[in-house]
Amino acid sequence: MTAAYPLPPPGPGPARRVRVFKGEPRQVPAARAFVAAALAGCPARETLPACVSELAANAVAHTASGAGGVFAVEVSRPAEGMALVAVTDLGGPDEPAIRPGDAVAEFAENGRGLALVAACSSRWGYRDVRDGKGRTVWAEATWPVAVT
Repeated sequence: MTAAYPLPPPGPGPARRVRVFKGEPRQVPAARAFVAAALAGCPARETLPACVSELAANAVAHTASGAGGVFAVEVSRPAEGMALVAVTDLGGPDEPAIRPGDAVAEFAENGRGLALVAACSSRWGYRDVRDGKGRTVWAEATWPVAVT
């Protein structure tokens, strides 16, 4: 999924966990570890930490969070068979978007983060927050559950 897809509402499941990090590159591994620990035993424990690494790195590199600010990471299980990570930053000039690929861009050292998020998640999206002075970018993973 892409732009402005609504963030799924909170639902049943383990409590939502939120942690705030300094907007520094060295905090990206800490954000990933936070998500991995919060999803211990969850089928999405391998994919969503990778997604949050990309989202946190983007927050630091492309938003006001990386200019002395902070970013927040949220982890939740809104429903059975679903896990969600969200990164809220202090906003930047551009909307999150997957860059179109071309032969030259394939060899670029950056620019593929949201494509990785899209490939690793069931869907992703974003929404502006705080009167346009911030943005939440999220990724959701789903898996089959038993029907009773």
